[in-house]
Amino acid sequence: MIARALLQTIVESPLRAAATPTPSPSPAQFDPDTVTPGLVGFGITFLIAVAVVLLIIDMVRRIRRVRYRDEIRQLLDEEQLRELDQDADPGSRPDDDPPVPPAPSTGKDS
Repeated sequence: MIARALLQTIVESPLRAAATPTPSPSPAQFDPDTVTPGLVGFGITFLIAVAVVLLIIDMVRRIRRVRYRDEIRQLLDEEQLRELDQDADPGSRPDDDPPVPPAPSTGKDS
């Protein structure tokens, strides 16, 4: 009895679903080809574009600032190393000044 009811439900359900009429589409109140977001959509899109441009400008400024800080830090480190080298070897000349060549001899000894 249960098997018969189950079989009847399984077989008849798709047939009932197929026999159920589908509602006809309601008449469209607007033309789907001419629907636009309008002024509000344009305004929101414009504000998002402005926000993105401002974020990019800020990001570029921050990256440039970090790069300049790193360059200055490297220059200061190099300068400290040069000063430490000069302190360790007081007879040496700095790398910036080339050695002075000796004066040419004239062959006269006084």
